[in-house]
Amino acid sequence: MPDLIHTAEAHQTDILTDVHDLVGIESHSYDKSGLDRGLAHIDTLVRKHLGEPGESIRSDGGALGDVLRLTYPGTGSGAVLVIAHYDTVWPTGTLAGWPVSSQTDAAGRSIETGPGIFDMKTGLVQGIWALKLLRESGKAYPTVTFLFNGDEEIGSLVSRPIIEEAARAADAVLVLEPTSDGAVKTGRKGVGIFKATATGVEAHAGLNPADGASAIHALAAFVTAVSGIADPDRGTTINVGLISGGSGTNVVAGTAVADIDIRIEDPAEMARVDAAFDAVESADPRVTITVDHGWNRPPMSLTAPGERLLAVVQQSAADLGVELENVDVGGGSDANFVSALGVPVLCGMGAVGHGAHARHEFIYPDAIPLYTAITAGTLARLADGLAV
Repeated sequence: MPDLIHTAEAHQTDILTDVHDLVGIESHSYDKSGLDRGLAHIDTLVRKHLGEPGESIRSDGGALGDVLRLTYPGTGSGAVLVIAHYDTVWPTGTLAGWPVSSQTDAAGRSIETGPGIFDMKTGLVQGIWALKLLRESGKAYPTVTFLFNGDEEIGSLVSRPIIEEAARAADAVLVLEPTSDGAVKTGRKGVGIFKATATGVEAHAGLNPADGASAIHALAAFVTAVSGIADPDRGTTINVGLISGGSGTNVVAGTAVADIDIRIEDPAEMARVDAAFDAVESADPRVTITVDHGWNRPPMSLTAPGERLLAVVQQSAADLGVELENVDVGGGSDANFVSALGVPVLCGMGAVGHGAHARHEFIYPDAIPLYTAITAGTLARLADGLAV
């Protein structure tokens, strides 16, 4: 559907303006007021471009971001869920030292930078414009439900059940996370966030150290041991990312805590990793170590329904003269939850750029028309659902 990309190219400046406006509203995952401002802006933006939705549901996120679902009835019989999170990893105040700006990279290509522009506010805006351009083209389109959540960067604790409920009612799900190389993501590792807590016995480090039992020493031995549970050949990695403990250099540490990131490709690895962690004993019998097994996201893999959806997306890209590849990646997203339900889902259909969660985060604005058009073309091909 070449006409869609031509229309998207004609609106590239307008789309980019919407991106700049959204990035200019800071929405860190733990800043409730910022999240509320961001979601209010998104609600207004969607209605500006698409009119009043057939249904609007806002679910209270408590101290975290609310979840907004806006449904636009289609001209066809299909139903598609489009997911985009609006929270970012960047603390409020980051924008003051890192404003949204247009730059040129070392190769002379134009880039746009700013906190959250790549992950994933550009993709969110592209999704809105994709439906706008498709409806204005006169082509058939499915019923589209946009789901905007504000807690993805911290595990989607509030939004997960809402995402799962909405996904079960959809023929297909598109997650507008970014892509670094232009490929869509058909596989993502599962994610576990474990917390190991060591409780020892405090004592004076100089007067009577033998009376103490160091939680830090025991935890150091523990994290060394559990790091060996990793199995790179199976795609299982373990990273001890944070350690804290003790109360002073002259005190034998009474407590210590480690936060551990675990990634798996094979769902069966969950049971193996759980059992292996439980089998590691404290190096000091006077120190107890407890582990909170926090499996957050199941692995995402390319299922048979997912392959059919991938074929639709790749054909939409081929219509525009592009050969779209698919990849597996180590990071998780809300697509993991959907994949575990057996619902067709693809991820990474948002912005093209680099630097997720990094200070050099940026997008390539010249890729916006193409990926907006691919999403629009995909929606058009799903007007009557996903063929079996």
